[in-house]
Amino acid sequence: MNTVITSKEDILKTSRELIQQQGWSAINIRSVATACGVSVGSIYNYFDSKAALVSATVESIWREIFHHPEDSAAFDDTQACVAWMYEQIEYGCKQYPGFFTLHSLSFMREDKAQGKQKMQQTWQHILDRLCAVLTRDSRIRADAFTEQFTVERFANVLFSLMLSALLRQDYDSTAVLEIVHRSLY
Repeated sequence: MNTVITSKEDILKTSRELIQQQGWSAINIRSVATACGVSVGSIYNYFDSKAALVSATVESIWREIFHHPEDSAAFDDTQACVAWMYEQIEYGCKQYPGFFTLHSLSFMREDKAQGKQKMQQTWQHILDRLCAVLTRDSRIRADAFTEQFTVERFANVLFSLMLSALLRQDYDSTAVLEIVHRSLY
């Protein structure tokens, strides 16, 4: 019985470490099995293909980057949340160089509809968190949102700006914070 790797999360952790040490080309069933100290079949117990392993690894990196912070003050108001998210973007770019660009490319190589759906699922928790913060933020003007300009639309705009910053490797949240301030307060 294998006692080295006991869970899917252990395999994903090892995959993330391989990416940090050797880059994305290091991720395949055989290399992950070797790094985990298990047989190839053990990896196939959790992932039926390299694509499934890569996809799950991408999702786990997003979860690591945008995990819930120990200090929940990051979610007290919209500006604190946006500032925290930009800090996490910087962290992600340092921990996983090229991740954000490669993430987009790897999902786009798949069937376009399926790739778009996977990206949306991966990002949905971030969008949900933004919406929750926008809804709770007592500093936002009462008339800031309308039927056409909803909390969800604004969250999507903010997230799009953050994705753009990811690709540019721009960790300065000043412009986005100014947009938030002028639009909502």
